[in-house]
Amino acid sequence: MNECMSLLKAFKQTEYRLGGHGPRDLQMLKRALMDLDDQLESDMYGKGQVMEDFETKMAHYLGKEAAVFFPSGTMAQQIALRIWCDQKGIKKVAYHPLCHLEIHEEDGLKELHHIHPILLAEEDRVIQLEDVMGLKEEIACLLLELPQREIGGQLQEYQTLKAISAYCREKGIKLHLDGARLFEILPYYQKSAKEIAELFDSVYVSVYKGLGGIAGAILAEDKEFTKKSKVWKRRHGGDLISLYPYILSADYYFEKRVGKMQQYFGEAKELAGFFNQCHSVYTTPLEPVSNMFHVHLDLSKEELEPILVELIQETGIGFSSYLKELNSRACYFELGIGDMFAKIPKDKLKNAFALLDKKLKEFNTKNSVE
Repeated sequence: MNECMSLLKAFKQTEYRLGGHGPRDLQMLKRALMDLDDQLESDMYGKGQVMEDFETKMAHYLGKEAAVFFPSGTMAQQIALRIWCDQKGIKKVAYHPLCHLEIHEEDGLKELHHIHPILLAEEDRVIQLEDVMGLKEEIACLLLELPQREIGGQLQEYQTLKAISAYCREKGIKLHLDGARLFEILPYYQKSAKEIAELFDSVYVSVYKGLGGIAGAILAEDKEFTKKSKVWKRRHGGDLISLYPYILSADYYFEKRVGKMQQYFGEAKELAGFFNQCHSVYTTPLEPVSNMFHVHLDLSKEELEPILVELIQETGIGFSSYLKELNSRACYFELGIGDMFAKIPKDKLKNAFALLDKKLKEFNTKNSVE
């Protein structure tokens, strides 16, 4: 077994974990279905009360006229951009260079919809008003991802969002929200989901990331837009014969966790503080603006893995199940705070970080001598 697998195995055996809600196993579904009425009928091919009730609930939460449940955010967002491009007659959209559509979807937007993306801003920062105003090409839609996951979950200031929204409306540019983690940023902005969503023409939210459902997404806008999105959903094969396990789990975990985002936000800031006190470690952002952040370490992946495995085995706390290489001398991992963090005894947590700091200093001293 290689070292990477050893880290994963060690992580799976831990009693406590810094991030997440716990293992994604069958217990998730069992808990969600435990108290349901046995006579509840499933949805069928995109219709049915179980689906329509949840869609209505999410539309109300987001302050939009209507909402549609999709099996994936990838499907939902490509369809949203297609609708806006068709409406304006322009096959161009703009988004961040590290947008999910650009780096994780195998060029689906280009290959399936023949839409050309314009990349805005440098990779290591969020899109600002000046970037939008500086566009040289006419676009149908601008996509903003809040938070920008690939750079540690960074965010624009709220006044910047308002300014971008106003500019887009003045110029006739549709503004789409990649709000996969919308619930998680509300404590930072001190705004409701409706207040954020009203700045955007269409909104996508995930029901499994911060909430911890099985899978799925919501796409919300007005009735004309959502009617079109349902047609495209059928064309994409998104109307499975039934989606009720996803919908019921989404509804269950929405009720269970949407009110805990302030707690997760506070815990993320606390945890980032622990990391930033350790030798050769820093977080991005230094102070999180949501429940997520990246942990950067000035060691190579090969150097750090055995240190983390030892730390996990000695403390029983899972720091991460993986490491991503930045270069030959640095690596990082992502943390998203959920229900697991609060279960860690504070004395164990403090001892674990003291031990991490000690191990990193010892490694640095040893390698400096050599």
